[in-house]
Amino acid sequence: MEIIIFTGIQATGKSEFFKRRFYNTHVRINLDMLKTRNRENILINACLGAKQPFAVDNTNPTATDRKKYIDLAKNKRFKIIGYYFESIVNKAVERNESRSGKAKVPVNAIYATKSKLELPAYNEGFDELYYVKIKDNDFIVEDYTNEI
Repeated sequence: MEIIIFTGIQATGKSEFFKRRFYNTHVRINLDMLKTRNRENILINACLGAKQPFAVDNTNPTATDRKKYIDLAKNKRFKIIGYYFESIVNKAVERNESRSGKAKVPVNAIYATKSKLELPAYNEGFDELYYVKIKDNDFIVEDYTNEI
């Protein structure tokens, strides 16, 4: 039983990473898809009750944003795994420009998320933390050191 929590600004590869690494094993929790916190809560509680692994594929920029998920999962004895996605604004804006339709976010939203971004830390309750960056359309995953 585990929960995966992504952290990073928009257009850093979080959803694509989910598709490549966790699609077959974890339920995806994503506000873009679910639209409301009520729906998100219903799905999270179902996963917790069924002991179903799940991944929270949102920006989760602050420790406060992540705390809700961590507390719920810890209470159900889930392992807490975090992935921090390299959040360089100019790279994210460039990737965002290649998107179309609803996948493309307003550029000011990327800047707004970056302005409140707090790096995740083990003392938030994570059992494991990883750093993810994109290179040549592939994901490089490294152990997280809090010095990124």
